[in-house]
Amino acid sequence: MGFITNLLKEQRHILLTRKLLPWFIYALLPLAFFRLYFHPIHLPENSIHQSPQIVVSSSSSSLSTPPFSSSPVLEEEVNAITETSCDYTDGKWVPDKLGPLYNGSTCGTIKAAQNCIAHGRTDLDYLYWRWKPHKCSLSRFDPNKFFHLMTNKHIAFIGDSMARNQVESLLCILSSVSKPHLVYRDGEDNKFRRWNFPSYNLTLSVYWSPFLVDGIEKSNTGPNHNKLFLHRVNEKWAVDLDDFHLVVFSIGHWYLHPAVYYEGDELVMGCHYCPGLNHTEIGFYDALRKALRTTFQTVIDRRNPANSDELNIFLATFSPSHFDGEWDKAGACPKTKPYEENEKKLEGMDAEIRGIEMEEVEEAKSRAKQNGGLRIEALDVTKISMLRPDGHPGPYMNPFPFANGVGDRIQNDCVHWCLPGPVDTWNEILLEIMNKWERQSSRNRGL
Repeated sequence: MGFITNLLKEQRHILLTRKLLPWFIYALLPLAFFRLYFHPIHLPENSIHQSPQIVVSSSSSSLSTPPFSSSPVLEEEVNAITETSCDYTDGKWVPDKLGPLYNGSTCGTIKAAQNCIAHGRTDLDYLYWRWKPHKCSLSRFDPNKFFHLMTNKHIAFIGDSMARNQVESLLCILSSVSKPHLVYRDGEDNKFRRWNFPSYNLTLSVYWSPFLVDGIEKSNTGPNHNKLFLHRVNEKWAVDLDDFHLVVFSIGHWYLHPAVYYEGDELVMGCHYCPGLNHTEIGFYDALRKALRTTFQTVIDRRNPANSDELNIFLATFSPSHFDGEWDKAGACPKTKPYEENEKKLEGMDAEIRGIEMEEVEEAKSRAKQNGGLRIEALDVTKISMLRPDGHPGPYMNPFPFANGVGDRIQNDCVHWCLPGPVDTWNEILLEIMNKWERQSSRNRGL
């Protein structure tokens, strides 16, 4: 009888345990999440792929929430919980129902040839993609946050038409919050312009300087090659260097053109594609490297260490074109969606140019360490851009190109970017890096 009693007691104990065990597990789960939230597991450094170029640490969730983000709180929480550095070049394009950051018909600053919708482009799927890094989140651009960081500042975009493309993107994004005033315009095709946002005393400028160094551009009436003086910068932008707080340099495409390179006022180093001239053919890679080194060294030398304002220098890396065929022989870019990651590799000339740019940024960083208040960084947009063959104006560089039917040859622009378009993401990454720097400064101040 005692054996049966003990057996019944043991069975009741087993049943009670089975009933309580799930509730015990459910009770532990919130505690586990709470533990991971405030004390995340730190993996060894060599177990996490990190890029030496654009590396943004997201360890704070105190940023203001963009009013138009689909899940801004979640994005900030993910970055805050992981507390890992993020390589924003490592990712893919994913569908985005929210669409563009601005209405291209209302901001009033877009070059006509990049205003694709106004020129009749009807396949608008290219507007509904966003860049998703693999190991973190990239928040939508918050104009209010940008204004907060850049109040009373002067930002300069200096270089080729990619610099113009990017500054017009930024102007359109910011115009959704505050209207800019055009305060200066000069040069053919508005190559030198300046805007001011009076509510924030923020100034944006664009300087046409496709080589960064001093140069004479080829013309229809003169020699069919550019002349570059690699030992000195273009003073049209350099003379204003003391006025800048943030600079975005952008060069690359003009180095593909025929050119003669000078290491001194009269000393010829060589040339790129110069048949008929008595110069050594050396290609353009060395010239590009020397131009970047001259540019960064000039910034370092002319930066006044006594200046209390920080100077932040970015170099936007090369943005590949997407011509199917030769650009001047009916080449086109008809694709209507991004490449998958495994569908397109960064290689050849595009990879070579980016590599030179990244190396020169790193070299300049080491030389700038002795100059307080000067920061140099890469805005690495090469892979991001390479995967977007659908984002160019294509035939819509001209108004309604098919209004009279499909012609034998319709000129395409497969270099620049529609606005709105993929180039807006460049500015989102720019803001992420600025946010990172602000958080670092706050921690250094003990705030």
